[in-house]
Order: sequence, then C-alpha cells, then structure tokens
Amino acid sequence: MSAATALIVVDAQDSFRQRASWDPAIAGAYLERQQALIDGAKARGLPVVQILHVEAEGIFSLASGHVRTVEGLSLAPDVTFHKPSHSALVGTGLLVWLIQNRIGRVIVSGIRTEQCCETTTRHASDLGFAVDYVTEATLTFDMTDRHGRVFTVDEIKARTELVLHERFARIATVEEALAAA
Repeated sequence: MSAATALIVVDAQDSFRQRASWDPAIAGAYLERQQALIDGAKARGLPVVQILHVEAEGIFSLASGHVRTVEGLSLAPDVTFHKPSHSALVGTGLLVWLIQNRIGRVIVSGIRTEQCCETTTRHASDLGFAVDYVTEATLTFDMTDRHGRVFTVDEIKARTELVLHERFARIATVEEALAAA
C-alpha cells in the first residue's frame, strides 16, 4: 500500500450528547484536540473521513436528528460513511474508498476510545494499514464492570493504549500524527 494518509473521525456525533454520561468538562478537552487534528489534516491536504454510527431506533437513528457532527466541532469531511457496527470498516464502503484513494496509513480519532475507535484501529491494522491512534483526540466515559468496579476515563484510555501500542497502532499525539503525514 502507498504512504498516503487519511484522518478518520469516528462517531463524533451529537448522539452521545444525549446520554447521561456526557460530561462537558471532559468533552471540552477532547473537542479541542479533535479540532486541532482536523484542522491540521486539512492544512496538510489530508482527506478527512467522517464516520457516523447509525441504528434503526433511538438516539443513533437518522430519525432522531442526532446523527450529525457533535456540537462544538467544525468538520467539513471529504467523505462520510454511516456504520451499523463497531468497526468503521464493516458495512460502510470505507475500505473500498481507502483502496481507491491509495491510502496506506490512517489516523484514528473520535468517540468512543475503547469501542469504535479501538475496533476500527484493530481492523485497519489487520487489513494491512499503518495506523496512528491519537488517544488525546478520542473521548470516552467512565464505565462500570459486571463486578461493580468503576473504570475512569484515564484508566480506560491507558488500557486502550496498552493493548494497541506496537501491536495494532502507533500511539501518537496530534502533533506526532500530523508530522508523519
């Protein structure tokens, strides 16, 4: 594959703002880093891919009106895909688009760190793409496991970096990901 790079912005959509777990304080830092990544990609002429999660019903349905760019983020994507599952590469046309555009490297960012962003990263790596995972440009929320233990945002992000680093992706800051483009 070629060295051409694309930025993938996964599920940065208003659907998440409708959940009780949405925390404006945590979201603010994410939005700032996500915007810096988008702006930097655009400045370098990198294609920006927007992925939106869509379900048949609820806050992720098209009928809800929440399947749109999350408030606080300015995003003019080169292409948008709707995804029905965790990986942005399943059922979306993204893989075909990446191949047609001779993309060999992807930068992954968006919402949620340990779910759709991590799944897309693993899948892209398994398909042979070089992947930069920009944790600071991902967002997640505290989670409680089946035993009642609460995992904080920082713990979830640290665990995601642990399992992805040097196996599926290079963990990079916004600046590092853009510098390699």
